[in-house]
Amino acid sequence: MGRAFEYRRAAKEKRWGKMSRIFPRLAKAITMAAKEGGIDPDTNSALRTAIQNAKAQNMPKDNIENAIKRASGNDAENYVEVNYEGKGPHGVLVFVECASDNTTRTVANVKSYFNKAGGAIVPTGSLEFMFDRKAVFEIEASKIEDTEELELELIDAGLEEIDVDEETVYLYGDYTAFGTLSSALEEKGIEASKASLQRFPTTPVEFTEEQMVDIEKMLEKIDDDDDVQAVFNNIA
Repeated sequence: MGRAFEYRRAAKEKRWGKMSRIFPRLAKAITMAAKEGGIDPDTNSALRTAIQNAKAQNMPKDNIENAIKRASGNDAENYVEVNYEGKGPHGVLVFVECASDNTTRTVANVKSYFNKAGGAIVPTGSLEFMFDRKAVFEIEASKIEDTEELELELIDAGLEEIDVDEETVYLYGDYTAFGTLSSALEEKGIEASKASLQRFPTTPVEFTEEQMVDIEKMLEKIDDDDDVQAVFNNIA
C-alpha cells in the first residue's frame, strides 16, 4: 500500500473534516429552501430538513438563523441548482451537484478540474443511468425500539431497504419517496439526524491505490469549490 494508501487516507480525512466547507454548504441549502418555500420550518418541510442536517453537523444557531434571513429581502442571493457529469482519470465516473449564483463561473471551474486531471465533462444525462438516486435518512439507533416493525410500517411510504449498525439506522428509498418517507417519520415522532438525496453507482468499480492517488487529487479539487454541494462517484 505504501505512499499511495497514505495519500488516499489523508485526502479523505481532509475532505471529511472540513467544517469550513460544510457550514457554507449547509447554509446555502437552508437559504435555498427558505427562499423556495418560505422561512417558517413548520410549513416548509425542505427547510425543516435542511435545518435538521445543519444541527446534525453542529452548525451554530446564529449561522442557521442568518442563512434563513438571507432568503428574504430584495437583496436575497439567487442560487441555481445545476449538475455536471464527467469522466476523470482512469475512467472514474463523477456526478457533481452544485448551487451557484453564477453558472458561467461554475461550469468553467468544474471543467478545469476534469481537464487538468486528464478527464472531461460529458453531456448532461450521460451518466444518469450509471447512478441510482436514493432518499437516505439517518436516525439514532436509540430512537428506534423495533427496526423490523418500523420497516413494515414504512414500506407503504416508499421504504426499500433498512440498514442498522450499533449507533445508526439507515433508511433507503427511491428519491421520489423522500417526501412520503419524511412525512411518515414525522407522523411517528421520529426525527432523523440527517436526511438527503444521494447517488449510488449501479456498477461500482475497483481502482488500484496508485490510481486512487490521481482520482483523489481531482475529487479534492472539485470538493473544494465553493459552488459544489455534493460529489458522487462510482468507486467501489
